[in-house]
Amino acid sequence: MDKKLKIKIIIGSTRQNRFGDKPAKWIHEEAKKKDEIEAELLDLRDWPLPFYNEPTSPSMVKGGAYPNEIARKLAAKIEEADAFIVVTPEYNHSTSGVLKNALDSVYAEWNRKAVGFVAYGSVGGARAVEHLRGIVVELQMAPIRSAIHIPQPWNLLDENGNLKNGAIDSFKNTADAFLNQLIWWAKALRAAREKDAE
Repeated sequence: MDKKLKIKIIIGSTRQNRFGDKPAKWIHEEAKKKDEIEAELLDLRDWPLPFYNEPTSPSMVKGGAYPNEIARKLAAKIEEADAFIVVTPEYNHSTSGVLKNALDSVYAEWNRKAVGFVAYGSVGGARAVEHLRGIVVELQMAPIRSAIHIPQPWNLLDENGNLKNGAIDSFKNTADAFLNQLIWWAKALRAAREKDAE
């Protein structure tokens, strides 16, 4: 059997009282049910990157030698991955600034890898995902067609801010198809990268 695919699940919000950690932990548990996957959560709260302002584009940096230490550490973590699941809010018809900044801060380590999106917001985060698809293509990533869209997440919480029991159970079938598609693309791209490295 092939070695497990390393899937990094990125929590794309750092706000207080954010919703994003809830679907991130949920999709992490769903991913762990797949024998092919070794899943890891990456919380952008743990990667306090400055706003990107380097004089040289990350696309010109070789060997992960980014000027900023946090960017170098993040790049090493991104390099490990075969694919990504990005959990994104929708802010003003787009994604969060902190997620865009993380994407902008490294380059080669994202290249030639699959990515899928779990989004939430008033229209299920659909407009954030539309923006992210264009961004990740520019990073030479392959966004899968399937996505998980969670509408009106504030209605899924109890008075203490916790997910109501069974609040996102209805997304389980969508998650299964989503993960299967991500696995297919992650395997195909890993095989291509390995052949290219021969």
